[in-house]
Amino acid sequence: MLPVVYQTPAAIILLAGGLLACLAGYRLFRLVLGIYGFILGALIASSAVGGADTVWLVGAAVVGGILGAVILVAAYFVGVALIGAGLAALAVNLVAAQFHADPHPIVVILFAIAGALGALSLQRYVIIVGTAFAGAWTLVVGALVMLHPTHAASADEVWLAYPTSPALARGWIIGAWLALAIVGVVVQFRYTGRAPKKKT
Repeated sequence: MLPVVYQTPAAIILLAGGLLACLAGYRLFRLVLGIYGFILGALIASSAVGGADTVWLVGAAVVGGILGAVILVAAYFVGVALIGAGLAALAVNLVAAQFHADPHPIVVILFAIAGALGALSLQRYVIIVGTAFAGAWTLVVGALVMLHPTHAASADEVWLAYPTSPALARGWIIGAWLALAIVGVVVQFRYTGRAPKKKT
């Protein structure tokens, strides 16, 4: 997580990116890929550097974010496959969490492969569902960081980046996530995710 002084600007970016992804992820898919590539790259880079030096931490987050955004935007089909793989892995982890267990890595890998292949054959549906759920979680995280920047920056709140970890004990957060995701799916299927009508 970033130092407390950067939490509010980060929360604003998360809220804006989450709103775009949740309600218009299919129509703005390349932009959404860029946003999530940036977030993922920043998370990985800042985790690798650690929190010893603020300048290095922020610099690593920015560089990692830019690299992540470029990679995901450049690899459009890889991005679609990753969404499918991610949704499948998330589903396996959510089911296992109900039994207070961790799924076997082979099971997660097999489901991720199946999810990636399925995503490529059902792109529109996977993009809509994937961006709605990812955007909803980003909105929830952004709201929590905005309301409690100091609390969100603590080491105990690292679960914010991982919806299948201790957040499951916070039922209202999962409920809000699912409700926002369902709204996003409905909005995209009915309005923003429709294919443009051909002119006659």
